[in-house]
Amino acid sequence: MNAEIITVGTEILLGEIVDTSSAFIARRLANLGIDVYFEDTVGDNYDRLESTISLAESRSDLVVLTGGLGPTEDDITKISLAQHLGLDLEIDKKALKKINDFYATYALGKPSNADMMAKHIEGAEILPNEKGFAVGMFLKTDACDYLVLPGPPVEMRYMFTNFAMPKLAKLTSGSSLIDSRVLRFFGIGETELEKDLKELIDNQTNPTLATYAKCNEVTLRITASGETKSEIKELIDNMEKRVLAIVGQYFYGYGDNNSLEKVVVNLLKNKELSITAAESLTSGMFQSRIGNVSGASEVFPGGFVTYSADAKEQLLNIPTEIIKKYGVVSSETAEYMAKNSKDKMKTDIGVSFTGVAGPDSLEGHLAGFFWVGLALPNGQVITKSVNFAKARNEVRDYATKTGFKLIYDNLK
Repeated sequence: MNAEIITVGTEILLGEIVDTSSAFIARRLANLGIDVYFEDTVGDNYDRLESTISLAESRSDLVVLTGGLGPTEDDITKISLAQHLGLDLEIDKKALKKINDFYATYALGKPSNADMMAKHIEGAEILPNEKGFAVGMFLKTDACDYLVLPGPPVEMRYMFTNFAMPKLAKLTSGSSLIDSRVLRFFGIGETELEKDLKELIDNQTNPTLATYAKCNEVTLRITASGETKSEIKELIDNMEKRVLAIVGQYFYGYGDNNSLEKVVVNLLKNKELSITAAESLTSGMFQSRIGNVSGASEVFPGGFVTYSADAKEQLLNIPTEIIKKYGVVSSETAEYMAKNSKDKMKTDIGVSFTGVAGPDSLEGHLAGFFWVGLALPNGQVITKSVNFAKARNEVRDYATKTGFKLIYDNLK
């Protein structure tokens, strides 16, 4: 099945609001194995909307329309689609009662066209709007299937997730239950991840796999459908094992809203370990991100920002001869920074960052080259070098995340 998304609203074309709905819908459709080949935005004009609908149904199996379901004169989506299909609009009594009950206590009274929000195209299956008033619809025709959703993101997302997705899952897989699991990866790009998982992606049926690029990391959503929750869980578990057998070295956690710093702070809490940091090119970014995590004070007493060579010598007691001999951008300096910060703060772990954020080179090293040092509880100190030739703040972000991943890999 392939799909097309049409967002309706002149305010989108004028740049007054940003269309976030298309991205949300496209991601969820991809999870169901439904490919989105086209996305359109059309203003509040009957002729242009009707021609857009005609084109969409000629080339797509599923046409998703969002927006234009409200009570004002420029909310034309239902009327345009009904006229295009040669069908009438009917009132849903349950939705109408909800509207009347609300406006019965409304000081300004009921708007003249409020009943339009309760109307649906004859023969369509109604999708209730539990976050608003305008009903959604799912309609099968000889040409294609139509999914009609409200425009406000809160209403659209709730309706799509709770009512449209199970219906579409039933169409694509025969099962009405659906669930997803998000795996998070650092140290591999989206293109590389897709290449490594090509065989699984090319042969996906149920579960399906969808990758998403984040800021210097990647997520993978595994979505499965089935008749029971236990069946779905088993399908996702088995696919996760296959994925991690290939790219497990880059994996660090689960969830849309998770992060490396959250995972590492929670790991430190569970192991009852404390950490400090000595930062040069990251200039406090690592410590700031630790501080963003609730409960960080349990594991992080404080740390150092030692941007210059003098600061490294004065605050961390790094021997002058070490810096003169090896330079500030070196494995030796990174090792001393990690170990000495750990000793000074009397923590279990010390992590260090030294390198070239850019745009200029330093000590013969090009922008993007850096070292991360890690002093572990057992006295071992390890260092890792990375060459990440990107813009300055991207380098700092990547270095910070490299430090978190190095800690995670050595403590998990």
